[in-house]
Amino acid sequence: MGGYIGALDQGTTSTRFLLFDRQGNQVAGRQLEHRQIYPRPGWMEHDPHEIWEKACAVIAGTLAEAKVPARELAAVGITNQRETTVVWDPRSGRPYANAIVWQDTRTDGIVAGLANGTPGIDRFREATGLPLATYFSGPKLQWLLENTPGLPRAAERGEALFGTVDSWLAWQLTGGPGRGRHLTEPSNASRTMLFGLESQSWEPSLLEAFGVPARMLPQVLPSIPGEPYGYTAEDGPFGARIPVAGILGDQQAALFGQACFAEGESKNTYGTGCFLLFNTGERRVASHHGLLTTVAWRQEGRAPLFALEGSIAITGALVQWLRDNLGLIASSAEIEPLAAQAADCGGVYFVPAFSGLFAPHWRSDARGVIVGLSRFANKAHLARAALEATAFQTLEVFQAMAKDSGIGIRVLKVDGGMTGNELLMQFQADLLEVPVVRPRVRETTALGAAFAAGLSVGFWLPGELEALWREDRRWLPAMSPAERERRCRLWRKAVERSLDWVE
Repeated sequence: MGGYIGALDQGTTSTRFLLFDRQGNQVAGRQLEHRQIYPRPGWMEHDPHEIWEKACAVIAGTLAEAKVPARELAAVGITNQRETTVVWDPRSGRPYANAIVWQDTRTDGIVAGLANGTPGIDRFREATGLPLATYFSGPKLQWLLENTPGLPRAAERGEALFGTVDSWLAWQLTGGPGRGRHLTEPSNASRTMLFGLESQSWEPSLLEAFGVPARMLPQVLPSIPGEPYGYTAEDGPFGARIPVAGILGDQQAALFGQACFAEGESKNTYGTGCFLLFNTGERRVASHHGLLTTVAWRQEGRAPLFALEGSIAITGALVQWLRDNLGLIASSAEIEPLAAQAADCGGVYFVPAFSGLFAPHWRSDARGVIVGLSRFANKAHLARAALEATAFQTLEVFQAMAKDSGIGIRVLKVDGGMTGNELLMQFQADLLEVPVVRPRVRETTALGAAFAAGLSVGFWLPGELEALWREDRRWLPAMSPAERERRCRLWRKAVERSLDWVE
């Protein structure tokens, strides 16, 4: 067995390939961004071919950087942006359309139609753990079937495959046209609105509701399989036959990479959006406060584990918006020193409801607002308000999590690119009133995929992974209760201003 595990981490804005050694240390990695395609307001797409090309490039670049032959890899794991919907021809590998990204809101009409009447957006929640929302794959797939010429007939003939991005990558890695394996696993399948949490399979009644032919759907295998899903093609980017042995949706992968294996443990990932997950063990906890019930992972021969999740659409993406759309900063790294020029937000509050508000509100009619502006406000206040918006949105989810689970979160593990922002992390601890802890390995999404693959092939044994998690930095609350309440009250007022905007 080789001495390394590879992790292909395909995210909303970029694709990375990282190598980890037996101690869980990252030894090499490459990352490339891909285009964000906005054909109309509210629409967001990715080119599946570009995603695959970037994946091939980062794999080759990482192996070259590390000077590690592919045969030294014991296995490869995959983690991916969830809900993003790809449909392709298995004969040619040609996508029928661009991938519809999880942030895309074009399906609001479909969602409104399905949610009409009682019980509204909770129509499929008992079966799926999810509210009806543009976020999930089912409405996106229905839209593609209704708006792509020739696709319905192709789907009925078995000439169109559906998958979230993990399925697209696994199919390509294992050989593509004529050879690729069409598969997924429960952490991704549970984000489609087509998968039953109780049955752990595709639900015929849900397929009928969304008009989806069963022949389009991938096989659902364990997140941590007892044997590899397949092997990389020798004429592919690795140039060798490597086991593909673990797949997790990005947020479940981060939960796994943060070693949150026990019921009651939680993490928050700060990326394009923010995603707070709380491990509920084998209990499927129904949310009554705007959260999602989702599969955390399923290991071969064991019952699935579940999580409560609070999904926030726009956090790191807001920093990118300030950079790309307003030109307020030249690089994302400039946001912290700019925000630090202001002692506080100067009364400015920024609600980044660019594609509506996700958890715990689920309001697709909301749109972004900046409130509290005065002649005193400057760009430093705007930068600080943008960072604070991430912390306030996380607080809303944190509070909902405590209500749904009945268990207070005592420590919050954090990961993702924004955790390098110490101003944000301190403000987050101040709002939550609990310690915020960052691990030494911040790429916990990729690490979680590596852990899953390594566990599957015996690279790591059960019980070894907890010892590989190590703390790097801890932030403790320092804000007075009166100041916290004042700030939270103003944030709630700002959120109210963002609602009922889309007619």
